[in-house]
Amino acid sequence: MVLGAPLVPVYSFGENDIFRVKASAPDSWQHLFRVTIKKLVDISPCIFWGRGLISARSWVWCPSPDPSPLWLVKTAELPPDRNYVLGSHPHGIMAVGTICNFATEGTGLSQVFPGLRFSLAVLNCLLYLPGHREYCLSCGACSVNRQSLDYVLSQSQLGRAVVILVGGANEALYAVPGEHCLTLRNRKGFVRLALRHGASLVPVYSFGENDIFRVKAFAPDSWQHLLQVTSKKLLSFCPCIFWGRGLFSAKSWGLLPLARPITTVVGRPIPVPQCPQPTEEQVDHYHTLYMKALEQLFEEHKESCGLPASTRLTFI
Repeated sequence: MVLGAPLVPVYSFGENDIFRVKASAPDSWQHLFRVTIKKLVDISPCIFWGRGLISARSWVWCPSPDPSPLWLVKTAELPPDRNYVLGSHPHGIMAVGTICNFATEGTGLSQVFPGLRFSLAVLNCLLYLPGHREYCLSCGACSVNRQSLDYVLSQSQLGRAVVILVGGANEALYAVPGEHCLTLRNRKGFVRLALRHGASLVPVYSFGENDIFRVKAFAPDSWQHLLQVTSKKLLSFCPCIFWGRGLFSAKSWGLLPLARPITTVVGRPIPVPQCPQPTEEQVDHYHTLYMKALEQLFEEHKESCGLPASTRLTFI
């Protein structure tokens, strides 16, 4: 019995007789080939977290002796005796700051936050392509769906840190150099996640993320903007017109990011109680606390990161 419903067995006689199938011996190369293909295209392990591959954080991108335009700044300790939900802002075009700081050892993540195991949450569509999926998983990435995140934060060993790009692809529409506009007011799922598991909320802001590409911005009432918003709802990504620098010359156009510094500042953790079924009042309360903490983090570090004192953070 499941939830009071009776289980009824059903068997279709003759189902296996309507087609002819070429069977292969279990030790034949044909059988091995089919099993390998199935494993490559099967995304069910990605619902949870990784496939047990050797971590590629240290060899995906190693810091060079030259000064790097990427920095990771810690403002408070994150003890490994608890779990964390890090909200990373802004998404920008490609979330370069978030990926390089939390999916690689390029800025010494394991030395800055010893004892923590970081998992960067990514869209399911990024895990469908064989090869690219293994690359993402080997860097510690996981699916951003609820089942996956619940699995990561419910592990018996503490010290799990889930990094979520809260604004998502929608923020790519506002990734204009010099502007700091975040899609956050109605994004509360990450707060519910933290409440369900009692994980501390940590605001993260990458200064300079919106400066590494040039973006063609459209008026909110234009058909181009409507097309972008509609594509976001249907396909989970926003088609944007953007450009950077070329491969061989900084003065040419291309899809490589411009040589602009990105400083990712990790804020102080916000303690959150564990509530398996959080109420809307609880969610709103901690969402408000998070927004205030993020705004305070922005105000405290904006001038040291090269922004004018008059710059303000905007929430939509």
